[in-house]
Amino acid sequence: MSRPARLVLLAALTLAMVGLSLAAGKQWLPWDAWTGHDPRWAIVIELRVPRAALGALLGAVLGLSGAVLQGYLRNPLADPTVIGVSSCAALGAVASIVLGLGGGGLAQFGWAMAGAAGAMALLGLLTARAQSPVVFVLAGTVLASLAGALTAFLISIAPNPYAVAEAIDWLMGALTDRGIDDVMLAAPFMVAGMALLFTTGRALDALALGEDAARSLGANLTRLRWTVVLGTGLAVGAGVAVTGVVGFVGLVVPHLLRPVFGAKPSALLLPSALGGAALTLAADSLCRLAPGAGEVRLGVVMALIGAPFFLGLLFREGGRQWR
Repeated sequence: MSRPARLVLLAALTLAMVGLSLAAGKQWLPWDAWTGHDPRWAIVIELRVPRAALGALLGAVLGLSGAVLQGYLRNPLADPTVIGVSSCAALGAVASIVLGLGGGGLAQFGWAMAGAAGAMALLGLLTARAQSPVVFVLAGTVLASLAGALTAFLISIAPNPYAVAEAIDWLMGALTDRGIDDVMLAAPFMVAGMALLFTTGRALDALALGEDAARSLGANLTRLRWTVVLGTGLAVGAGVAVTGVVGFVGLVVPHLLRPVFGAKPSALLLPSALGGAALTLAADSLCRLAPGAGEVRLGVVMALIGAPFFLGLLFREGGRQWR
């Protein structure tokens, strides 16, 4: 089967997951309810459509950034959390919740984006003279660890137990109760970030041959690093700002699609965006279909899917090293 045909099938799967997201829930919506004459149409327009749009955007961002980072770092275990942007955005949002910095979702979004911007600036400064992606990984790991520690510290000293509960609930990641305002806030940053990441394909292909070979082919590794930082920071930071932390999508999706679309980094970017959207929408539908009155958080479902997958990758990579 040709590559265009496989892309069409993947796009069809993503559209099918959009349809599932619009219909699935504690209250299923049959197709005959999708008209303006049915009162249940309000549920579709006001609740399901923004949620499906945000889920598709979030999944596309995470899948694409995972493919880019795995290509840039030449590490099959890399994902968007490796550079610390998610953790720093989460720190900003938790600080807004726990310390009462401003009010409402707009202030929380602003603080989360400030945290992501701070991570981008620090990462750029820490790796400004670095020639190896290893320094990039180490700097991101330090930022993620520091942000995680500060987030835990803020939660532990919070004087208001309701704020603690809200912060913990937000950190689990969810699309629950997200509306059109959340989509309008995050979408411009997420789309801009993805546009930057899509420009890295040729440089990533050159980098797969090694840093010296990439330079000899004309790749500007400094520009590539800044493009990866800015693109991931804008896209993932905005996603975290409105949904909380959702992990493993960027790790799982490129590995699932690499046998289908090949290991060439540029060939994996668009499929990873489509696959990330499909996986996130499917996981969010499972959140709503879980038994019980409430919903399981999206971050929890993705961890249940991704953690066993991650362990399998570790065992496989470890087995190769011992051979």
